[in-house]
Formats: sequence, structure tokens, C-alpha cells
Amino acid sequence: MNQTDLIIEDIMTRIEAGRLAPGDVLEEQVLAGEFDVSRTPVREAILQMEAIGIVKRKPRGGAVIFQPTIEEFLAILEVHAKLEGQAAGLAARRIGPDDAGRIEAALKKCEDHAARHGDGEPDLYYLCNLEFHKAVAEAAHNAVLLDLIKTNARKLLAYYRARYRYKGSIGLSAREHKVIVDAILDRDSGRAEALMAEHVQFDSVTAMDLIAALKKPEAEGSEQAR
Repeated sequence: MNQTDLIIEDIMTRIEAGRLAPGDVLEEQVLAGEFDVSRTPVREAILQMEAIGIVKRKPRGGAVIFQPTIEEFLAILEVHAKLEGQAAGLAARRIGPDDAGRIEAALKKCEDHAARHGDGEPDLYYLCNLEFHKAVAEAAHNAVLLDLIKTNARKLLAYYRARYRYKGSIGLSAREHKVIVDAILDRDSGRAEALMAEHVQFDSVTAMDLIAALKKPEAEGSEQAR
């Protein structure tokens, strides 16, 4: 793995962990210092992330983690729901014993968290949720689809994380996971696909609330997240 790939991997990990949020600034000089490299691999990493929509370059230089408008958010979400739904549908058709074991284990973590914590520890539930969706997507046995889901999901991770701070959302998520798993294990491809697509979607009001909660004024910007 070259320097550019290492920088991309690290930034993606920060996004997934919530240490980089929509609107956070990526400073080439700061990143170059952190990785002890010249600004060339940093610039290349930012360009590659811009190409897949994770980063947006500012008109007067610099870059920020993608912060969608409501229109962009809903458009990305529409595609993401289709992708996740397709993965669940394929998983229902192709699931093997090992896949089933991983999905059921991930479901149990979600259910146990909801039973133990209720609305508490939303960031921990978010990690359980990521594990569940990863297990379902991998059970589809389609590497291209898996890559598309990963790329698209990274644009929305901060918003899914914030979603679990809403009252009742953790319990609802765990219950929906159970119904999705039942459909997958019953090999009901159409039902699994429809349930997963519905599960992943936000209504427009929730989407606007999440965008408003996480929005950072452009004038203020943000310091380099660590």
C-alpha cells in the first residue's frame, strides 16, 4: 500500500469513527505533517476522495468532508436504499451457513444493545448497526455491489450515526433488523429487498432535521479533526 492509499484509508477510518464529520476541513499541510510525507500524496488522496464524492474541494483552495444539501442528501439516500435492498435480496438467494451465522450474530448484538441500553449509548449501537449491514452486504457475494455500498454509505455515515440519538430509533432499528433477517433466512428475496430498502430510507423531515443538526456554517469552517 502506497502513501496515498494509507492516507485515504486513515481518513476513511476517521469518517467511520465519527472523528471527521461533514464540513470538517482537510488541510494538506496538517495532513502532510501527521503522515510525515510531502504534500503530493496528500493532494492525490484528496483528489481521489473527491472523485468518489467523499471530499469536496473549496473554490478558493482546501477541501472539506462532503456536506450535502437536502437535495443531494435525498438523492444519495435514494440510491443507497436501492443498493442495500438489492444486497439483502441477493443475500436471501445466495446465503450460506457461514453467512447466516454472521448475520444472526450481528442481529443479536443489535437486539442485546437495544434491550440493555434502550435509547442510551447511540454511538455504540451505530457500530453494531454497521456490523449488521456489512454482514448482509457480504452475504450477497457481489464484490462490485459491496464496493458501491461502501462508497455511498461513507457519504451518509455521520447522518446515520446522528439518527440513533432520536428517541426510540434504536429499538425500532433492531426490530426492523429482525424482520429483515427472517426474510433472508426464509430465502424470500423480494421481501428482504423491500424491507431493507425501507429500513435504510429516511423521510424528508428526518433528513432535514439531521442535516440541520450537523450543518457547519461555511464561514466558520472547522479545524482539522483528529
